[in-house]
Amino acid sequence: MSESTDDITTEAAGEETYLTEAFASIASIYRYPVKGLTPERLDLVELAAGAFFPGDRLYAIENGTSGFDPLAPEFQPKIKFLMLMRNERLAALDAKYDDAATTLRIHQDGEEVVSGDLSTEAGREAIEGFFQRYMRYELRGAPRVLTAPDAFRFVDSPRGFVSLINLASCRALGEELGVPVDPLRFRGNLMLDGLEPWEEFDLVGHTIAIGNTARLKVSSRIFRCAATNVDPTTAKRNLDIPGTLMRSYGHTDCGIYAEVVTGGLIAEGDQVRLMR
Repeated sequence: MSESTDDITTEAAGEETYLTEAFASIASIYRYPVKGLTPERLDLVELAAGAFFPGDRLYAIENGTSGFDPLAPEFQPKIKFLMLMRNERLAALDAKYDDAATTLRIHQDGEEVVSGDLSTEAGREAIEGFFQRYMRYELRGAPRVLTAPDAFRFVDSPRGFVSLINLASCRALGEELGVPVDPLRFRGNLMLDGLEPWEEFDLVGHTIAIGNTARLKVSSRIFRCAATNVDPTTAKRNLDIPGTLMRSYGHTDCGIYAEVVTGGLIAEGDQVRLMR
């Protein structure tokens, strides 16, 4: 856990910059190395100004020709890749990515079914061959492992640098549905505790401080699609999340996107403050 920042109040030269008392904390941190596959929980992470969340959406599995050009990367709609919205069987896989070895290992029912070094053609072909078999009835063409070039990630929104989920909103949604809602349905990077339900939407347009140095500018709410209907544990499509959001609250949003203004190390338990 990072050093406490309970007494932070600053005044920058030429302008006033204040940090309020903490109103939330980081309950957990996640990254998703391969789009659509397993989240990986982190104890801490180093954010960099203007950059995407470290180790997040580094790869995607192309579902037929997408037109993606690594020499001129542009945002692509997720429909072009294997994704939970249409391919819930992905949730039955347990994937782990080793950064140092650039190796992806996939387990199913406790057994390793494939591994491959994604920096090599042979490694990518091994992963592609597995998905050719595993997803054969849902493919529009040959699956292909795509690697994100520098300064690009396979996120669902051009502004999706870091995603934050309010755990209280998940609990409130669960009360509407009559069953608990696993926050991992929303595939966020930072889980926030201490807010009121849906209070995260009030943060749009504001800058927040996390830990000692990290500063994030909240850019937008996150629209939710049918991918959230899939249980991340059972791989069953068992809830109507977007429909319940619309019927109960008049919108289909859950969570917020933020951009990193000032980098820094953040960890589970770090407090969150509003900069004024």
